[in-house]
Parts: sequence; C-alpha cells; structure tokens
Amino acid sequence: MNFSDLALAEPLSRAIAEKGYDTPTPIQQAAIPPALAGNDVLGLAQTGTGKTAAFALPILNRLAANPKHRLKLSTRVLVLAPTRELAAQIAASFTAYGRYLKLSVACVFGGVPIGRQERALFPGVDVLVATPGRLLDLVMKGACDLGHVEMLVLDECDQMLDLGFVHDLKRITGLLPKQRQSMLFSATLPPTIEDMAQRYLKNPIKVAVKPAATTAERVVQTVIHVSQPEKLALLAHLLVEPDVGSAIVFTRTKHGADRVVRQLSAHKIAAEAIHGNRSQAQRTRALTGFRTGEVKVLVATDIAARGLDIPAVSHIFNYELPNVPEQYVHRIGRTARAGREGRAIALCAPDERAFLKDIERTIRMQLDQQALPGARGGSPLGSASTNSMPDVTSPHTVYWRSRKRASSKQMKNWLLALFGALVRAIEQTPRTCGTSLNSAFRSGRSLPPVPVPLGQPPCAMKLGMTR
Repeated sequence: MNFSDLALAEPLSRAIAEKGYDTPTPIQQAAIPPALAGNDVLGLAQTGTGKTAAFALPILNRLAANPKHRLKLSTRVLVLAPTRELAAQIAASFTAYGRYLKLSVACVFGGVPIGRQERALFPGVDVLVATPGRLLDLVMKGACDLGHVEMLVLDECDQMLDLGFVHDLKRITGLLPKQRQSMLFSATLPPTIEDMAQRYLKNPIKVAVKPAATTAERVVQTVIHVSQPEKLALLAHLLVEPDVGSAIVFTRTKHGADRVVRQLSAHKIAAEAIHGNRSQAQRTRALTGFRTGEVKVLVATDIAARGLDIPAVSHIFNYELPNVPEQYVHRIGRTARAGREGRAIALCAPDERAFLKDIERTIRMQLDQQALPGARGGSPLGSASTNSMPDVTSPHTVYWRSRKRASSKQMKNWLLALFGALVRAIEQTPRTCGTSLNSAFRSGRSLPPVPVPLGQPPCAMKLGMTR
C-alpha cells in the first residue's frame, strides 16, 4: 500500500510527498482507513512507528473536506498529550502535513505564560493540541470553549494515566459533545486503558501492529552488570566510544538526572538535563542543542521519554533501570526511528536485577549480556564476576577508586576524633561538655585534654546526682 492508495486530499498528498513519505507504516496502514471512514479507533503500537500521522492525516483530510468558519474561543479538533515536548511535536506535525491547507493550529501547555495562549485561542482554531492541566486552566478562565469539538485524540494514554491525569481527562471529556469521533493511541494496553477505551470510544476499531509492550525490532538491546558506585565510570567510558553519535541517558529521578549531568560535565562530556523541574526555556534550549549537535548527551527522566522525536539518536543508555517495566519500552523507543537502527544498553546494578527480570518478562525476550569493558579475556559477565571492573588503568576508574578511598579515610578519622572527644568530654562540666561536643561536630578534630581538679566528681556523676 502507498499513500496514493488512501485517497487523501491533494494538498495533503503534496505535503506528504515533499516530506519524502511513500509507504505508510504498519500502524498507518491499519488506522488511517477506519479513521477516514469516521470510526472510533483504538491504536496500539510502539513509540516511533508513525502514530502521529496515523491520526493527523485522516483528521486533516476531514477538515479539508468540510471547511467551516471558526467560532470564537472554540476548536474543531482536540488532541491531548501527556508532556509539553510531545504536544509541541504533534502540533508541528499537524502544521507540516497541513501546510497547503488554510487551517489554524494552536498548542498550549504549562510552564509558559498563559496570556499569549489566551490570545491565540480567542479567534478560534481548527486544531488544538494541549496538555490536560493547562487546558483546564484555560477553560476555567473562560478562554476556551470545548462545546464544538468534532474530533478527539488521546495520545500516549498509558503515560497520561501514569502522570495522574485520569481525573483531568474525566473533566475534559465531560465538557465535549457526545457526538464526536474519538481516537485513542497507546504503546501498552494495561486494564486501565481498556476501561478508558470503553468509556470514551464507541464501537472502536482496534488496530495493533505488535503485541502490547513489545520493542522495536531495529533496536539492539544489551545489558551490562556493574556495581552502582562505578556506573558513572562505565557510562563515561561508553559515551566516548567512536560509534556513539548522540545519546539519551535515562534516570529514574530528576535529582539523579542533574547529578549525572554534573558528573559527565566533569569528564568533559557535553550533557544537558530535561525533566519536570526544568523551565520550558531550559527544556527547549536543551533539545535545540541536542538536535543541532552542540550537546552530545541528553539526560532525561521517564516523564520526558514520550516527547522526544529525534531521528538521529544512535544510543539509549538506561543508567537506572525503570521500576515500571513498560517504561523500558518507551525509553528505547527514542532510537531506531524513521527506519534507522539503534542500540539500547542497560546498566544493571545488583539491586536492580529484579527490575531486569520484570522487563524481560514484559518484553518477552532476554537481553544479551555485554562484556564489561576491560574484563579479562573479554568474557561476558555471565561467566565472570559481577564485580569485574574496567581496566584499572582507565582514568575514570582510577579517579573514582581514589575518591572512595579518600572518603573512607575521612570517615574513619572523623569517627576516631568524635570518639576521643566524647571520652574527654565526659570528664568536663556539663557546660564545657556541650561546648566541646559542638566544636567536635563542627570541626571534626580531637579536643585537647581538659584537666579535672582532684576531689571533684566527673561530669557524669554530677548529672546523675542532680537528676
């Protein structure tokens, strides 16, 4: 099947041809025909398989076939996305596909001033792409009317549920007309998504090009077992390999992402973080630098995994394995996009092996074990000790081992000083005892011995007698 077989409007076909699209992806072949016929659609496919075009093209085709005058504060199409980056990406796709159509596309999300978005919605738009929270803010301010929506799209529904948008979705759908076309797309199909489909869709056509929670075939997936303290040395070693072009490193927490960025910067590796605590300007700047090649490494959390559509990503590094196995599918979906190939490397610490088993059970495959760089004979870790380390001559390894030795020595000296201070302080008066302890805790140095006059009981005996 070619795009010419779908009988799309001529302006749409021209825009698609200019983007170099010829053959629809499997999800597009399955979802576009029923969507063009006006049916509700439940689509299941991995990230990076062309889901955006699967719902954008039939929507634009319907708008082109039925032009209407825009109503003030209203929209004909509403697309909900879980993250700012994904919302911006979807809006850009609508603009690109509809470049030869006289349509208005708006995108609203949090983290930026709301006044500009209110002004953009005032004359009415044809397509509105939004995150649930900011959309409800606009509705509450009277800046958006959802009573004229003809088509609704819920993209990455499982991620929206993970982020706690279930109640926002109920409020938003309660404001929409009952007669509408609805489409729901997700990479996984947990029971909550099935319940949502029954609630929001009417007799939907279910299209699934892969079983739920399977991974892209063009991604080479491996795992390296390494101890937690030496993960960073291994990550820095892997990032400077010649075959690593641009890479995304995933962590579980925001603070963990910032910590990895600082440590990579200390190793002269250009890296930027993107997560929920970063302002929209910082996130946009990081993505722009990553796309242009100024930044080689992007460190992200799972919340940002869905909105990153950068075809040139060569490697995905799971610095910390996700505790939700479905998130692994979304993480590695950031590579091997648009027909390219990619690699996904997981760094598994001993306390993360349970997460690894859950991931392998979910994706129905076992990750290949990759030899730890510098291991003797290059043997895989399945036959070597999990404590095997990169070559001891590596500067990264030498640096971190020296740090560990220095920290242990400092702790030992501090504990000895504290013990000495406590022994000496017990012979002092209560006032002097407190002062000595405070100084010991602040300085970490041992206190000089204080002479005790003969015939006077020690401090502990005085305390016992008075209490």
